[in-house]
Amino acid sequence: MSRGIFPSMNKWLVAGALALTASSVGYAAELTRPKAGKVEIFHLKDIRPGMMGTAWTVFQGMDPEPVPIEIVGVWKNGSGPRQDVILAKMGGKAKITNVAAGMSGSPVYIDGKLVGAVALRMSVFSPDAVCGITPIELMLEIPEFDQSRPMDARTPDKPVANRAAAQASVPPGFSAAMTPIDTPLVLSGFSAQAIDAFSPFFSQMGITAVQGGSGAGPLTAKPVSGWKDSLNPGEAVSGVLVSGDMSATGMGTVTYNDGKKILAFGHPFFNLGPLDMPMAKSEILMVLSSAFQPTKFGNATGVVGALRQDRFSGIMGELGAEAPFIPVHLNVRSLNGAGATVTEKQLDFQVFVHQKWTPFLMMLTLFNSLQQMNEYADDITYRMNGHVHMDGVEGERTINVSTMLAPSEAPIAPPMALAGWWGDKFNRLFLNPVAMPKLKSVDITVELLPERRTAAIDYAWTPNADVDAGTDVPVKVFLRPYRGERIERDVTVKIPAGTPKGEQRILFSDAETLNRMQNAAVLGNRYMDIPETISLLNQERGNSQVYVSLVESRPTYYADDKTLPGLPASVLNVFQAERTSTRVLVGSAETAKEQFAVPLDQMVSGSYSLKINVK
Repeated sequence: MSRGIFPSMNKWLVAGALALTASSVGYAAELTRPKAGKVEIFHLKDIRPGMMGTAWTVFQGMDPEPVPIEIVGVWKNGSGPRQDVILAKMGGKAKITNVAAGMSGSPVYIDGKLVGAVALRMSVFSPDAVCGITPIELMLEIPEFDQSRPMDARTPDKPVANRAAAQASVPPGFSAAMTPIDTPLVLSGFSAQAIDAFSPFFSQMGITAVQGGSGAGPLTAKPVSGWKDSLNPGEAVSGVLVSGDMSATGMGTVTYNDGKKILAFGHPFFNLGPLDMPMAKSEILMVLSSAFQPTKFGNATGVVGALRQDRFSGIMGELGAEAPFIPVHLNVRSLNGAGATVTEKQLDFQVFVHQKWTPFLMMLTLFNSLQQMNEYADDITYRMNGHVHMDGVEGERTINVSTMLAPSEAPIAPPMALAGWWGDKFNRLFLNPVAMPKLKSVDITVELLPERRTAAIDYAWTPNADVDAGTDVPVKVFLRPYRGERIERDVTVKIPAGTPKGEQRILFSDAETLNRMQNAAVLGNRYMDIPETISLLNQERGNSQVYVSLVESRPTYYADDKTLPGLPASVLNVFQAERTSTRVLVGSAETAKEQFAVPLDQMVSGSYSLKINVK
């Protein structure tokens, strides 16, 4: 009997051992860290509930760790028509952290074959780490050379109200079952106050802004050494918006790397379509566990290529490629009452080039720089001067900027107002429909003056209002400062020979009064090219001077970047015949011939017309 029993038992033990060995071999293969190179695809049609797989993502440092995955099933049309999503549960560490911002793109494998990218998560307070996986077939469809731009791109110019209205339409306590995993925008060198001030812009774009620490130093556009071996599947990847003394990077995870091209995120970054953004490898500091908003904290450590596409099913980057930066040098000085420097901060950083993101990033970095000064206070006046150097432009190659901004009764804080003024300069450059501007560098200085320096033009007086053409007229102009003695200036206005007899006006005004009609011409011209835009920006007058002009009752016309005073009717007819609906001719009934400006170390506002009688 023993001979009959033990041989069969031996066979059973051998079979079990072989099965266990095969299972161990499969499990070991599943836990082998993925590398760059071609990989077999586990097709969506072969997915079945109950299948077990492995996701790879970084929890700390730069090395990805395996995370058990249990397939729940396929959610048909989960993210759109013919856009199926694979539902799964994450185990291991992800069971503790939940599906965190920054895990977007974590590759999922079954039997060593690539299934897709962890890209979606359940709405907040889910007890299970349920994720949505974007099939790799969808990510591989991202077109390499597509230049079309999605209509729903997430850019700072989108109205906040639209997002608020959409949220308001959702019943309380209800939210979508699956949402794209947030892309944490890691802001290093930014204060909590600055992040909070710009949070409406981040919220409308579905971005989680996270304070970060310092990275591995300023990132350059040139890829670092060893870029060829970087960004293996499961490793952290970042798109770099700002680099240097301040940095802003959007972080996710690499899904696929064929040695040259990488795919990541499994959902859009900003859905910008074609882009040229520096791409960096990253280090994860920690994962914040939370049922509400779990988030990875990390830093970009070195540029290794450039992001080329930002599409619905993920982002695509090219290893070894270079994307341009705009170098910015910002000098912030605090002065005492005598004009001596008390403190000074020199900042150098680089900004991502994009027609809608660059102006916003210029605003954000300037506001943050001013807000972090110890002298930041209520009654501070900001004096800003600088240059924007252009490349590849005929004619003027430098934009000169100059302004002063002091506190007022307006609800917006002066640093934010100044940042908005600064961003508008770049908006006007980047939003022209003729050509994309090429910025060589930006160099600006902002001085903090220790009081509210404002002066409103009050009135002007001359001892004799009856004057002769061709003579000089002495005039006193008076300005009312904020809390202080009235300011008085003596000026001499020349009445040109040939000035028509009768009543005329001498106009004492701020910059805004004289810039107003020129700005109207800009709004009426939809096809202003780069040289014309630069010319117009340089024609704008600074607001720390009183402008003295002689007003004549002859019309002035504005065409593109040109001012045409006293235009004869015959010439006007020619201009009007050449105008189109997109290049209008804007006119004013009078001509203000500017004679000179009286400089003041004050922010000047208002105007006054002094009537004279030419004999």
